[in-house]
Amino acid sequence: MAIITLTSDIGQQDYLVGAIKGQLLSQNSGFNIVDITHYMSQTNYPQAAYICSNAFKYYPPLTFHIVILNFFDTTVNHLLIARHKGQYIICPDNGILTMITGEKPNEIARLPLHGQHTLLARTYIIAKAIEEIVQNASFAVDTETSIDILEKYPLKATIGPDWMEGQILFIDNFENVVINITKEEFEEQCNGRAFSILFTRDEQITAISNDYAAIQEGEKLAWFNSAGYLEIAINKGNIAGLFGLQRYNEKMNKVGMASQNKWFYQTVKIFFQG
Repeated sequence: MAIITLTSDIGQQDYLVGAIKGQLLSQNSGFNIVDITHYMSQTNYPQAAYICSNAFKYYPPLTFHIVILNFFDTTVNHLLIARHKGQYIICPDNGILTMITGEKPNEIARLPLHGQHTLLARTYIIAKAIEEIVQNASFAVDTETSIDILEKYPLKATIGPDWMEGQILFIDNFENVVINITKEEFEEQCNGRAFSILFTRDEQITAISNDYAAIQEGEKLAWFNSAGYLEIAINKGNIAGLFGLQRYNEKMNKVGMASQNKWFYQTVKIFFQG
């Protein structure tokens, strides 16, 4: 039976996640429902894209991914269903689709909301649409190949001849910090040169470790995590809290809510020598 993942910003302190699962199971009791997370930030699309893109790629073809992110930021009359690399993504038309996929999918359908304004009314429409696709074994909900959608794309590191600057994408439960610099991007720019990873005005890391066991407890390290992104941490410590590092927040910075120091601590610079 179909696998359905749930990713949202609604938390798990009330009945909503359970009710959404009930709606899906009422449509088809054979659905296999998996939680990704329900604690995404409504305003941090880069973080949501990092979580979704790196989780979704491990699921088998024909998995349905429901992304409930900032559902009520604007008045809308539709959601999006996209088929991308054999999997389905159902989400608001607020830019998160292309943030997750890195490109505009070739197959996108609008899912009309028929004037429904509450979360559970909208997720009921999603549940019925998934069951329709499963039963018909085809992508048959008003599929269009060239509809206009709001497009946003993942943040990219800024690169110069002897430096890189990345933004903090994610801070995990241990307060380890993930930067939007991939291993491939780093190695291409580094090209065998010595380097310094500067994450505050006077704190730096000058080597890449293979794992946490490579350093002593309490020492700083940089390594490339399971998703292939640069991560900085303190072995058995909390680097984000200790040094005041914060997730990059595009919305806050656009409206000028971040001070100069706060901006600095949302970014990490790498300098190359030689």
